[in-house]
Amino acid sequence: MSVSSKIKIILVNPSHPGNIGAAARAMKTMGLEHLYLVKPKYFPHVDATARAAGADDILESAIITDSLADALKGSSVVFGTSVRLRDLSLPKVTPKEAAQIIIKEEKHSVAIVFGRENNGLSNDELEQCNYHLYIPTNPNFSSLNLAAAVQLIAYEIKIIQQSIAPPATDVQKLANAEEMQSFYQHLQQILVMIKFLDLKNPRKVLSRLKILFNRARVQKNEINILRGILSAIQLRLK
Repeated sequence: MSVSSKIKIILVNPSHPGNIGAAARAMKTMGLEHLYLVKPKYFPHVDATARAAGADDILESAIITDSLADALKGSSVVFGTSVRLRDLSLPKVTPKEAAQIIIKEEKHSVAIVFGRENNGLSNDELEQCNYHLYIPTNPNFSSLNLAAAVQLIAYEIKIIQQSIAPPATDVQKLANAEEMQSFYQHLQQILVMIKFLDLKNPRKVLSRLKILFNRARVQKNEINILRGILSAIQLRLK
């Protein structure tokens, strides 16, 4: 299975159907297939079909979800795109650096998340990602069209894919996004039980822990160990 077939392009709350169609066209020109739409405002729509310019198969197979968490199910490596630099501890990468990482992660499912046309991704949504994919732009005019951003990143993936030899096959499986979200829920329960976390005044404890574990790129066997530790604590407390 090729690297491209393991990549999801996720558009969060796209408001303009034309952008969805243009994004589908951008994907198809670079060999990407899997489009996910999180609560699109208008879809399907004639403008999406017109702007797809022949990439109708991408639109027809697009998966619509009610939340980003649903769209991320099964993904092990997640890039959240944002033109704005945020006060988060996620590793920041350019499109070229992201493409290099994706090629190295040949055995793992990858998701690239794009935010709303007017205000991008929220901090909470970025906390569900392993990397902050930052597109360098003119600081005096940083507005970048959604489909243009998809095209730019898809192009970098295509170029790197053509120029770099495939990685070694001995790769440990990473925990996917769904497994990580279940772990965070379990962790929160335990932190509340031991009175380390006060849900009425949580501050940024859980957010910082999410960023820490996302940055660590936790493997499946490691997440099983962590869940086992939490279960043992839970049993002991009871």
